Amino acid sequence: MLKRNIITKTMAVAAAAFVMVACQKIDRPELGEYIKDANPPGGPLKFYVAFDGTTTDPLRNAVDSMRANFASSNPLTFVPGISGRAIQGAATKDKAVKYASPNDFADASSFTVSYWLKHSPQTDGEPEFHFSLPSKDYWHSSAMFLLVEKAGPNPDNSTPTQMACTFAVQDRWVEFRGPNRLPNALDGNWHHLAFTYDQTTSKLTAYVDGVAVPYTGTGNIVGGAATPMGPAKFWNSSRDNLSSFVIGGWNKHVGGMGDAFKGPQDPWIHSYSGAMDQFRLYNKALTASEVTALFNSKR
Repeated sequence: MLKRNIITKTMAVAAAAFVMVACQKIDRPELGEYIKDANPPGGPLKFYVAFDGTTTDPLRNAVDSMRANFASSNPLTFVPGISGRAIQGAATKDKAVKYASPNDFADASSFTVSYWLKHSPQTDGEPEFHFSLPSKDYWHSSAMFLLVEKAGPNPDNSTPTQMACTFAVQDRWVEFRGPNRLPNALDGNWHHLAFTYDQTTSKLTAYVDGVAVPYTGTGNIVGGAATPMGPAKFWNSSRDNLSSFVIGGWNKHVGGMGDAFKGPQDPWIHSYSGAMDQFRLYNKALTASEVTALFNSKR
């Protein structure tokens, strides 16, 4: 018995020594050039997808992998983008990219939506949705969306040189129509769009290619001049009511609110038919210089 105890103790000491040596060897590895995270935990960038699908950049790959590996929820194809690859929207009424959530962007009080687009006209000229944040808290079942109006001669419609659109936040709508339409965004070339909302002013500002679009009248105050919105709130009764995040379409295009929103579509509800790249959501209103920097760097 004594001999066995001695052998056991000897083996335990040897094992401990091996562990210590092994730990010492891996405690000081040769450090390479690690990617520097420009958006540390708690930073303002809450959602980012480059649409590259196979990117080796670990800071992008998590969201890109969602796009690449869940084809049933994300049926769009890849095309050359403004940086790497982009997604190509579908001319049908039932395809868009669906993500499980917009991450912590749902808690933003000020915000920025930023992305690149290359427009392709709808075959029947109907309106189309660029993105949507589905929510059960609102009558239109979306806490945020962008709807681009159909083409036509009416000042409330879009042309290749003027994009008429509506940006919805909760039940507040900001309409970029008539003299407030966005320039050049639908001419078939790559353009950068950004929408910033500042809770201190209750104003939504649109940027095209890094330049703020002038807005006439009071409609740029979300909710109207008499009732400024203040801090944005994308959910009311429960954060769980935000079911997903849709890029390139609206809730019905992906069944974003469950079975009741699947199936036949309203004839005017179209998914986005063009290409889209570098989609970002921030929980702050970027400054004009920050938006310009995104445009200049093709980010």
